[in-house]
Amino acid sequence: MEGLHTALSLLTGSAILLFEYTGVGVIIATGIMGIMRCLRRDPATRLQLAKGMALGLEFKLGSEILRTVIVREFREIWLVGAIILLRASLTLLIHWEITNEERTAETTSPE
Repeated sequence: MEGLHTALSLLTGSAILLFEYTGVGVIIATGIMGIMRCLRRDPATRLQLAKGMALGLEFKLGSEILRTVIVREFREIWLVGAIILLRASLTLLIHWEITNEERTAETTSPE
């Protein structure tokens, strides 16, 4: 039974690191592309930046959800729960901004 717990901890820990690094990589790549688009004065910069940030946060949120699997103390559950709540709030805020940017782009696009 201890072997299964060790295997679960190892697998979960590896997946957490993979999701964390992927999320950070997506956010960094999106930020760099956002800077380049901004310098070119691309009108879709804000929308593309928001979509990339939302994707990166989704990976980070996935890692926090996996982190609940290996939590051992109740105090850690509160901490992980607070982090999940903050990241989910940020994701919702970004999705709201994406929706508004898409509406703005639709109303201002020439037809």
